[in-house]
Amino acid sequence: MQLFMEIVSIRLKEERLCNGLTQKKLAQMLDIPLRAYQNYEAIGKNHREPDCEMLVRISTALNITIDYLLGKEN
Repeated sequence: MQLFMEIVSIRLKEERLCNGLTQKKLAQMLDIPLRAYQNYEAIGKNHREPDCEMLVRISTALNITIDYLLGKEN
């Protein structure tokens, strides 16, 4: 489970940066508080997993597949 959470966090950050977005800008695009988004990228005790609806919204905003985000494809 820990590895899964780290994969999501790492890929979120990588894709956000590849899209030239700050955490604040992506949080605004997702219509969520900045702190909520920061917790998705966090590794460790502050990490929060996005629910299914949020995974869809994130993958759409970053133009990636959910499978990629979850580490199921490269």
